[in-house]
Amino acid sequence: MLIELNVTNYRSFLNTACLQMTAGSVDDLREQNTFEPPVKGVPNLLRSSVIYGPNASGKSNLLKAIFFMKQFVLASAQGQEGDAIAVSPFLFDRQSQAEPCEFEVLFIAGGVRYQYGFAANTTRVTHEWLLAYPEGRAQRWFERVWNPDTGHDEYYFGSKFIGKKKIWQDATRSNGLFLSTAIQLNNEQLKSVFYWFHNLVVIRHQDIIDPGFSMLHCLTEHGRKQILEFMNAADLSIDTIKCESREFTEKELPENMPSEIKAKLLGSGKKMTRVFFGHQVGDSDQMVWLPIEEESDGTKKLFAYAGPWLEGLKHGRAFLVDELDNSLHPYMVRFLLKLIHGTETNKNNAQLIFTTHDTTILDQKIMRRDQIWFIEKDESNGSTLYPLSDFKPRKKEALEKGYLQGRYGALPYIGEVNF
Repeated sequence: MLIELNVTNYRSFLNTACLQMTAGSVDDLREQNTFEPPVKGVPNLLRSSVIYGPNASGKSNLLKAIFFMKQFVLASAQGQEGDAIAVSPFLFDRQSQAEPCEFEVLFIAGGVRYQYGFAANTTRVTHEWLLAYPEGRAQRWFERVWNPDTGHDEYYFGSKFIGKKKIWQDATRSNGLFLSTAIQLNNEQLKSVFYWFHNLVVIRHQDIIDPGFSMLHCLTEHGRKQILEFMNAADLSIDTIKCESREFTEKELPENMPSEIKAKLLGSGKKMTRVFFGHQVGDSDQMVWLPIEEESDGTKKLFAYAGPWLEGLKHGRAFLVDELDNSLHPYMVRFLLKLIHGTETNKNNAQLIFTTHDTTILDQKIMRRDQIWFIEKDESNGSTLYPLSDFKPRKKEALEKGYLQGRYGALPYIGEVNF
């Protein structure tokens, strides 16, 4: 469960961007769009948040930040000393170019609230910290700070943090995270933190959503039924789904594929799975079977979403999706939101944070005012993230109209072109 995300000096963000998933005091859609977290001291959390802004405002960079954080937590212990860290500071300010990028998340995992973050430049981690709140009060489990005067990391370990701390400390490379290293060396206490990042789903704009997970669901009767219900709930009029699995043939492999790779693949026994959607012809018993490749882009994207979406709802995962509306009709976006906001469909409190240009969601019958955020560039070319609540909109205010009229900013400036 995500509580808060903070990003500083990363790509287009110079100053700290803070996205909060805590619900405000308004009662609008409280039962559907918020939930009570399983820990004390945390207010109700939002099931979803949406971010608007013009092209090149920084929306994608916010998701890239959390994607980088996830990947660095999962893989930093597997690299080599001297490997560059893939961070990119804000480049339009001379001082920020020399400063580290900083990332922090507040979240709940395993019934405990955590606050974890780190700062890094391209060569080393300069700061890393973890606070836990297992009893409601903060416990600083560890903190690591690079001291340029001594040329060493200085560590602090709290009394509640147990285990082979000296071994984990000595094994942590300058360009790796202590959290990642300790997990690799069998730390048990940090597993909830590590697996929260592992289960986080981040879909960037450039990512091609792999339909393979949905295909796996379709290999069982129960899974196929779930996927079919998911697709038809979005009114796609698919009568049935079937899968065909068979071994690769040489004709189906690219002609320019090296012969040794072809030989290994053809002799591996691995099978290729194809999905077909059955469409009934009128009132007859005739069924037309279309392979998924011949369906619309929207249908293919919804099918690719189906498996991860159902799995995420089942396990209460957090989704961050860039341009959710890409290739999807506004009603399809509403359908996905309805699943997230439904108390019956989202019993385990999955969360969704997404960017979009679809302004029809700016509807107070769909979204609470504290679920809506904007990003725009300032005079220094830096991205600024701010909530709709800063403008104190009225309960029945027409949000879509107000946004398109420029009342909340975050709109593109359209100039004139003279040919």
